[in-house]
Amino acid sequence: MPRHGASAQVSDAVHEIGRFCSERNHFERPALSFYRERMAEIIPLPTKAPRSPRDPEPLWRDALGDRLRRLRHERGERLADTADRAGVSPQYLSEIERGLKEPSSEMIAAVAGALEVTLIELTAGVVDDLRSRVAERAAVGCRTTYSLAA
Repeated sequence: MPRHGASAQVSDAVHEIGRFCSERNHFERPALSFYRERMAEIIPLPTKAPRSPRDPEPLWRDALGDRLRRLRHERGERLADTADRAGVSPQYLSEIERGLKEPSSEMIAAVAGALEVTLIELTAGVVDDLRSRVAERAAVGCRTTYSLAA
């Protein structure tokens, strides 16, 4: 029975596409087998040696808190005295010193001012502390390597 209308045209188009795809697949199959036979060899890549576990790097807030506490102790001040001059509560300053709070730049400036240091001096001190920690870890790693070599 002859087909008529739009549904017949769609059906013919689908049939034509199917025939084209099957012809296309027929021609590509030998190429795929060619590559599978000659190119599909899996070559294992060298892997990196497993890293030895190491201590995580300190957070900025931890290093900042340590530096603020040392500055306060060098001045011989109580937590409450420094906090009062900075305009923060002693509890908040304690949390900053212990690395429990991530203080805003305004809070850092207020505490630095209460300790009579500039932000540049404070930041440089924190950076120096972080660098010395990295150097200490590297020195421990070298000592371990030398002891293993001996």
